[in-house]
Amino acid sequence: MDSRAGSLAPARPTWRAAAANVKRYTIFVTLAEGRLPGSAGPDAGRSGGRCADQTAGADADWCAGLQTGTLDDRITNLRLLLRKLNRVVVCFSGGVDSGYLLAEAVGVLGDRAVALTAVSPSLAPEEGAAARELAEQLGARHLLIETAEVDDPRYAANPVNRCYFCKTEVYGHAVEEAQRLGIPHVIDGFNVDDRGDVRPGRRAAQELGVRSPLDETGFTKADIREAARRIGLPVWDKPALACLSSRFPYGTEITPERLTQVATCERALREHGFRVCRVRYFGELARIEVAPEEVARLTEDAALLRDVTAGFRAAGFARVEVDPDGYRSGAMNELLQVAR
Repeated sequence: MDSRAGSLAPARPTWRAAAANVKRYTIFVTLAEGRLPGSAGPDAGRSGGRCADQTAGADADWCAGLQTGTLDDRITNLRLLLRKLNRVVVCFSGGVDSGYLLAEAVGVLGDRAVALTAVSPSLAPEEGAAARELAEQLGARHLLIETAEVDDPRYAANPVNRCYFCKTEVYGHAVEEAQRLGIPHVIDGFNVDDRGDVRPGRRAAQELGVRSPLDETGFTKADIREAARRIGLPVWDKPALACLSSRFPYGTEITPERLTQVATCERALREHGFRVCRVRYFGELARIEVAPEEVARLTEDAALLRDVTAGFRAAGFARVEVDPDGYRSGAMNELLQVAR
């Protein structure tokens, strides 16, 4: 098979040997064989994901049992589902959702779980480095592949369904690599809360048969963070970070140079201590979003604002403004709603 993928990282002795050196990342799986918990709790009866949609007959009934219960139940159910999948490629960005899924997959499956990270201009370089570091800490086999979504004119035109073209590229490579390795399943970190936003990339996952165990077992983002905190995952409180292309209004062309411009400015903001930040691209204008509680720190400290503005101008922006409302997820989709 012709593949543009990179090669597997050098093999480590075993997951258990690696975990012995980083014990706080070790996940101890103690499951009662063949038993699905169904205890009632404060969130019992909550609907979960789409496991049953991808199976039939007895397996569909089994999947239906994964979608109820407390967080403890969902954690156990996730591990049962991973055990049932047996061998997986985990689409891994280094964030908390895919990081937690990878941690659980490695805990249950060991070397039968392989992490795969897509590397392209839409991924900030430091995010790729962080993903490599976390995969190593978890003792995971880690595959880095170069993807070329930015070279696709349909993606570069930045239509409303841009993410569909990106995910088709990324998941397509993931499926190819899984087939090359003889692994039957590709999984991602999509979860229950992701259903509420504009997610064109979801269609690509469905078309290519990518599974979403966190969604299938009913995990919300709050569930994921709490479960990740319990196992000592270092990214449990890492701010959400969408790809750099999400900083551009729909219809604004995306180029590697513009992506680098945005990445440079966001890195500067993080160096000034803003953990949550976005730089929205409007041609010569950059609009800064930071956490709402930090807007005042940025706007009222004249020296800080002057330093930030100078850095942005050096990166190629003529004008800089600060969004008074601060960062909120899906801000560019707000513009889409206004246009309608």
